[in-house]
Amino acid sequence: MITDDARLVDPKACQIESWMRVNRGRADELWAIPSCNPTGNLELALGGSLLRDGSGLSTGNSLAQAKTLFRPLVPNGFGWGLAIGVAHDPGIATTANLIDNYYAYVPASLSLADDAVVVHLNLGALHDRHAHATRGTWGLGTEVRLSGRMQFIAETFGESGSRPFGHAGVRVWLIPDRLQADTTLGLRLGGAAQAERWISVGLRWLSVPFLP
Repeated sequence: MITDDARLVDPKACQIESWMRVNRGRADELWAIPSCNPTGNLELALGGSLLRDGSGLSTGNSLAQAKTLFRPLVPNGFGWGLAIGVAHDPGIATTANLIDNYYAYVPASLSLADDAVVVHLNLGALHDRHAHATRGTWGLGTEVRLSGRMQFIAETFGESGSRPFGHAGVRVWLIPDRLQADTTLGLRLGGAAQAERWISVGLRWLSVPFLP
């Protein structure tokens, strides 16, 4: 999901989120974002993507992000935090300007019915250095438990001044609390039938605590 939650990787542990996104009419994307929580309340992430089209693989976007929580999410409770980051797009960056966007957002989550339903809200801003403009960003998502290991996930998200996106699918724990898989469908809302659409398949691996 693009909409973030008010959760962190376990203290002294790491995770790797990876997914393949097959886009209609555009290059496919292969993403991997490792992150770790070395202090207990600071999740640091650094990752990026490769693009795949008819000519082969090329470098895609990259990002670095830090996230902390001011109120952790607990069952039947509410949590929120702050995330800040920078992003790089090799298609528009120059040697003297390797950071294209600065962004920040507040991830907030609400747990209902003992985590059977969890709702996420993100509100933030992104500064585009090339356009010399700052745009508001937002996301609204939910996780609905279908069984002990499976969830239905759905979200809508976007930026000010552009049409939003919709995204939905299922998520399942292959190994409880260690290995998770998901598959989703997404599209830009309010567009033509041939507008931006994609399908994604992802894996998320979580480690046991091992950092000093």
